[in-house]
Amino acid sequence: MASVTFEKAQRWYPGADEPAVPGIDLEIRDGEFMVLVGPSGCGKSTTLRMLAGLEDVNDGKIFIGDREVTHMPPKDRDIAMVFQNYALYPHMSVADNMGFALKMAKVPKDEARKRVEDAAKLLGLTEYLERKPKALSGGQRQRVAMGRAIVRSPQVFCMDEPLSNLDAKMRVQTRTDIAKLQQDLKVTTVYVTHDQVEAMTMGDRVAVMNKGYLQQVDTPLKLYDKPENLFVAGFIGSPQMNLMEGVSQGGQVCLGKYTVPVDPTAEKRMDGPVTVGVRPENWRLVSEREGLPVRVTVVEELGADSFVYGTSDAEGAPSNIIVRVSGRELHPQKGEVLHVTTDPANVHVFQTESGERLSA
Repeated sequence: MASVTFEKAQRWYPGADEPAVPGIDLEIRDGEFMVLVGPSGCGKSTTLRMLAGLEDVNDGKIFIGDREVTHMPPKDRDIAMVFQNYALYPHMSVADNMGFALKMAKVPKDEARKRVEDAAKLLGLTEYLERKPKALSGGQRQRVAMGRAIVRSPQVFCMDEPLSNLDAKMRVQTRTDIAKLQQDLKVTTVYVTHDQVEAMTMGDRVAVMNKGYLQQVDTPLKLYDKPENLFVAGFIGSPQMNLMEGVSQGGQVCLGKYTVPVDPTAEKRMDGPVTVGVRPENWRLVSEREGLPVRVTVVEELGADSFVYGTSDAEGAPSNIIVRVSGRELHPQKGEVLHVTTDPANVHVFQTESGERLSA
């Protein structure tokens, strides 16, 4: 096991007008589960592939522990990669797939067999060791790919969107399995996904990326509660935060006739156009003279909770306002008008132009 350090690591593809990753600085602690998350094309997979040695590093350095691995061949880096498409040999049994790397490394047969059996027990694959991949489900195949990585006892696991090919139910189960496995093995893990729910539920810390740049690196809860900029605020959270554009005047932000209650710390820093954010669960219903009017267009009933999607004619309001309500106590109907407000402590304030956070 070891820490991983990126020092201004840059990847510039030949013929491109700008680098895919301009120069990333990131430190991943020994035994940590770090998730790289962001939209397609943000540079997260490129960053992972630089660590794995599958992409050249044009500038900067990468360290695994105290070893610089920037230009080292992949086979010498002591990392194990888990891919999106499993990359299993169809003609080999599960046991042979899991033990293939050990065979190539000329590990004695008895030791290799024991390592494979131990990994299979850990992953619940013991009864499938003699089967071929085609006889397994998608989730089982992904566990075989995990087993192939585990038997090598690497210093670092690199996982590139390993759950993308699974159905929704299997994805939830497998992400729980991977998180528990990583805690048991305590191997430093760098995990790439575009799914922010995956990122929030699996990572010790999450690195949010956009256009090759790190936007914020923090624990899932801090990313949710205190996003550092507009991009993180809009990306983290499902459903996403309601972001509304207004103009600050005299320490207040107005959306048409509705005045958004903001924290005193933000009041002192507000000047000109600002964007305020409210999570769906932070709205509360009020009488029609007090709040922001929201005309209901869709109601998603999820049992304990319901998500109400609606529109508001208030100036600066987005095309959709999302409100979470109790699924047992309230049953809004399409076309109904709700009035909502929130409390100052629940309002995130950002400068519209720079995206900088103004709230405490």
